[in-house]
Amino acid sequence: MTHLKPLKGRLLIAEPSILNDSSFNRAIILITEHTSKNSVGFILNRPLEYTLQDLLPEINCEFTIYQGGPVEQDNLYFVHKVPNLIPDSIEVDRGIFWGGNFESLKHLLNTGGLEKSDIRFFLGYSGWEKNQLTNEINSNSWFISENDFKNILSKDEESLWRNKILQKGGDYKLWANAPSDVNLN
Repeated sequence: MTHLKPLKGRLLIAEPSILNDSSFNRAIILITEHTSKNSVGFILNRPLEYTLQDLLPEINCEFTIYQGGPVEQDNLYFVHKVPNLIPDSIEVDRGIFWGGNFESLKHLLNTGGLEKSDIRFFLGYSGWEKNQLTNEINSNSWFISENDFKNILSKDEESLWRNKILQKGGDYKLWANAPSDVNLN
């Protein structure tokens, strides 16, 4: 696998070397913004025990909420693949969109107009200041992967990190089967 640059739409994969980082251990992050000033993304494989209705009782929807990252964890964000239904969305990459008109979204959710595979909700986000992400990549905390999934929003979060580690191959295959808490090994 070549060394890719962080770009919108790519995946940021936690290296096994950051096992002691409780925020990012075994994390897969969808990069939704990457500029010369900052980077933003959402952790795809950290479901919380909350549903959308738990947080917003006026919305009749039981979709799972995910931990998006350690920044602004009191804010709700969403990534989706239905810009035709949610106006004012920002395209991330090839059919993946971030945010949009929340009133339209509420109506869709209350009328059953969306499937779980259309959208994912996050509390908080993952963010990096200028050069911070590049420095972390250079210190082997992360590697970048193309988002080669047909629909990343429908992927099983349990196996997402493991599958990307196996795809990388080599010594990474050893880490794919290691317990999430290496002290249990």
